[in-house]
Amino acid sequence: MDRAAKKKVVLAEPRGFCAGVRRAIAMVEKALEIHGAPVYVRKEIVHNHYVVGVLKRRGAVFVESEDEVPRGAVCVFSAHGVAPAVRSNAESRGLGTIDATCPLVSKVHQEARRFARDGRTLLLVGHADHEEVEGTYGEAPDQTIVVQSEDEARALDLPDDTPVAVLTQTTLSMDESTGIVQALRERFTDLVTPPDDDICYASTNRQLAVKAVTERTELVLVVGSRNSSNSVRMVEVAQRHGTPAHLVPDVGDLDERWLDGVTAVGVSAGASAPEILVDELLERLHRLGYQEVELSTTATEDVVFAMPASLTGTRRAAS
Repeated sequence: MDRAAKKKVVLAEPRGFCAGVRRAIAMVEKALEIHGAPVYVRKEIVHNHYVVGVLKRRGAVFVESEDEVPRGAVCVFSAHGVAPAVRSNAESRGLGTIDATCPLVSKVHQEARRFARDGRTLLLVGHADHEEVEGTYGEAPDQTIVVQSEDEARALDLPDDTPVAVLTQTTLSMDESTGIVQALRERFTDLVTPPDDDICYASTNRQLAVKAVTERTELVLVVGSRNSSNSVRMVEVAQRHGTPAHLVPDVGDLDERWLDGVTAVGVSAGASAPEILVDELLERLHRLGYQEVELSTTATEDVVFAMPASLTGTRRAAS
């Protein structure tokens, strides 16, 4: 039998859109339907270039700040959440705001407010330049310290008996966050955490799915944009488990040299990556001889987040 005929793809499940991403995209689409173009979106609604491009063509205008939105216009807050100061500024400018923050991110914001009211110093585990962290930090900026590594956790200039609370960016690697939180536990004697893990179900499921795929493949390709935290974490998870892995923002980014000597390729997609990009990658791999596709299923997802009544009801007001 021809060696090429033995080449295969192991496709991870679950992969791609999570409930928060589906909800956020649907909210922009519904806002355009109700209000007509343009509808302004603060930052990227989700971190995916393809999704942003589609919504742009439908009339969404993406801006870096609410200050760029004309007074009185409709402004959608992205799935990553915003700081209270952003909400106040939008209100002062008379914007009709639509909050597409993922409910799991909103949960972290609520925890931040509660722990801050309790007088605790908030240790926010995450990447300082990520929009989600910026939003959570803004809930209590005078009481929050961003911790990005185990070394930073050990080096914090705080007394060991400082009352602290640990919160986590929802899209982190489980392995990465566990090490940092453990370092904080070893450091502080009065430390509390939320009753439920802050890392979202979708990030956890996709990372576990990638781990399973690494056991059956020699290379892992993760479809997702370069600014997608959860997609990048998936690549890192595969690499930590000893399998070469690459991020593939678009099928044109596939480097065929990665496939040299590889007979089994793992494919997955970050929580903000649409299935059409996965299909395009599978088609390209098929043309390159990877004609057999096996599904690797580690979990079944049935989570759905409803849109707010302001977008599903009959009234036209969005705020």
